[in-house]
Amino acid sequence: MSAFGSQSMAAPLRRVLMRSAANAMRDADRAAWHYGPGFDPGKAASQHAAFAQLVAASGAVIEWIDDNADGLSDSVFTHDPSLMTDRGALILSMGKPLRAGEPSLHEETYTRLGIPILGRVEAPGQVEGGDCVWLDARTLVIGRGVRSNQEGIQQLSNLLTPLGISVYGFDLPLWQGEEACLHLMSVISPLADDLALVHSPLLPAPFYQMLKARNIRLVEGDAEEFAASNGLSLNVLPTSPFKVIAVAGFPKTKAAMEAAGCTVEIFEADALCIACEGGPTCLTRPILRQ
Repeated sequence: MSAFGSQSMAAPLRRVLMRSAANAMRDADRAAWHYGPGFDPGKAASQHAAFAQLVAASGAVIEWIDDNADGLSDSVFTHDPSLMTDRGALILSMGKPLRAGEPSLHEETYTRLGIPILGRVEAPGQVEGGDCVWLDARTLVIGRGVRSNQEGIQQLSNLLTPLGISVYGFDLPLWQGEEACLHLMSVISPLADDLALVHSPLLPAPFYQMLKARNIRLVEGDAEEFAASNGLSLNVLPTSPFKVIAVAGFPKTKAAMEAAGCTVEIFEADALCIACEGGPTCLTRPILRQ
């Protein structure tokens, strides 16, 4: 049986699901996918490869989804179509219609890797991984917004409650509209079990209160960098507690994390993350954190 299990956001990353940008993004229609003017498929592929090297250097084993030219450009952002638990994978249901084919890619890959499927979110339910945050191994918080709806949150709750996991849904603001898509993880990135990088003005108030009640220390990302990057300055990947990978170009947010005790590695991502609105967390689906 393959090693799997991840009910933490920052425990050491041992195994992770990724997909190369080389074929997936090669022929992407920039307007159709809502990519910015900085999108360049060749440059995005090389930046993704550089990011993958950082992930591998952290000690994590990368499991690659088959690299087919299937037109699913956003499939490079593997965080969203599935969620991992200690009992197996949950196959999610995408709120962005163009991404409807991605969950089956994850299901096929998990089957190939020998990882059990714990359950599925079925339409009209929608949940994307970017809206899901493990506060601890027994508490999952889901942002209810453009991409994740109450029906999807209820389905996940029905699957997880019998396992002793509490599921909470909190409303997200529309912010910059449906196309721009604010995920819960657009406004919080855990850095360790008791430390998180946040943009507090957009945090759901009851979620903010829950974080404070649990004595989770909050590091404020720089507000100007957050606005300039459409939230990408906040999207950082912990490879272990207090060690993160971040997008280059946001020195104030980087300094705030370092002041809180974090080591921050950066990579150039203008053609990949900034242009396509998905950061280091979005590019990875943890399979094993321990």
